[in-house]
Amino acid sequence: MVDMGSSPYILFMQHGWHDTNRRIHRLGHTLADEQAEVIAPNLGLIKTWWRIEPLIAEVERVAIATQQRHPDRPWRIVGHSMGGLIWLELLQRHPEWWDRITSVSLVSSPVGGADLGRIIDPFRWGIGIARDLGTDRRSMAEQLARHMPVQTIASDYDGGSDGTVPIQCSQFRHARYIQLRGIRHDNTKDHPEVTAAIQHFWTTLPTSGSAHHPHGLVGQRPLPPDSLGHGDSLEDAIIGALQAIVGITDAHRRDFNRATVWGTLSQGFTLRTWRHPLGIHHVFLADGQNRCRYAGFVGWPHTQGLYAAMEDIRRRHTATAPSV
Repeated sequence: MVDMGSSPYILFMQHGWHDTNRRIHRLGHTLADEQAEVIAPNLGLIKTWWRIEPLIAEVERVAIATQQRHPDRPWRIVGHSMGGLIWLELLQRHPEWWDRITSVSLVSSPVGGADLGRIIDPFRWGIGIARDLGTDRRSMAEQLARHMPVQTIASDYDGGSDGTVPIQCSQFRHARYIQLRGIRHDNTKDHPEVTAAIQHFWTTLPTSGSAHHPHGLVGQRPLPPDSLGHGDSLEDAIIGALQAIVGITDAHRRDFNRATVWGTLSQGFTLRTWRHPLGIHHVFLADGQNRCRYAGFVGWPHTQGLYAAMEDIRRRHTATAPSV
C-alpha cells in the first residue's frame, strides 16, 4: 500500500494540444512543496496535432519509469485540456495505479468531447487529432471519480465556454466542479485562480489510508450523482438523457436565441432546436425563465437518432400533451 500521508509525492503535470510543457511545468513548481518531484513530459507541439495514442504511450512510458524509481510514492495529477484526457485514458488502462493516486485535477479538459473536434471530423474519419479530441470520455471520468478524488475546473469566458471548451463539456458526475470566470482557455494552464483552486482541493484530501474521498460538488449547477437520467432534479435527469444521445457533443450556448421551441416538458422546461447553415442540428434545454441550461449538437449521421431520442425524452418528462 502506498503511503498517502505527508510523505514526498510525485506531481505529474501534462500539457495539452498545440502546446509544450513550459508553462504547465512552471505551474507544477508553483503548486508543489519542496519534497515533491514535478514531472511534466513534453510531447512536442507538432505531434499533438496528429493522434492521441502515441502521446498516451509516451506519458505511460514516463509514468512506468517513475513508478519503478519511486515505488512507494503517491501521485498527484494535473492535466490541462488534452493533457487531462491523456491521463483519463491512462488511469482507465492501469487500475493497478489507482491506490497510489491522491488527486486528479482536470483543467479545461473536454471530457464530454470537444465540439471543435466533432465539427472538423463529423464522420470520425480520423482527420488529425480531431476525432480523438471529439471522443466522449464522460463515463470513463465518472468511473474514475468513484474511486479517487477528482476535480474538474472550467472557465466561463464568453457566456458558455473558455473560448475553446464549452463549460458543459468539462462537467461529469462524482467530481468536484469549480467554475471560474473571465479566463481564456490558454491562460487556464497557469492562472493564479487555477493554482488556488487546485491547492484548495488538495487541502480536502485524506491524509492517510485509501485515496478515495467522498467529496462534494461546487458550481452553478449540481451534477447528478447517479446514473444517467437519475439525478436529484428534473433538470439533471433531462440533461443526463440528452448527454446519453448517441453522437451528441456538448456545445456553446451562443446560438440559443436562434433556436425555436420543439417541445414542452414538465415544470416549464422546453426543448429547442436550431439548424446550423452547414446542416448540423443543435438542441437546447431551457428552463421556465427561458435560460439555457444545456446545449448540444449531433453530426449528420446522428440527426435521425437525435429526434427519436428527443421524442423519448418528451414522453418521459411531459405532464401535458406534447406540442410540435
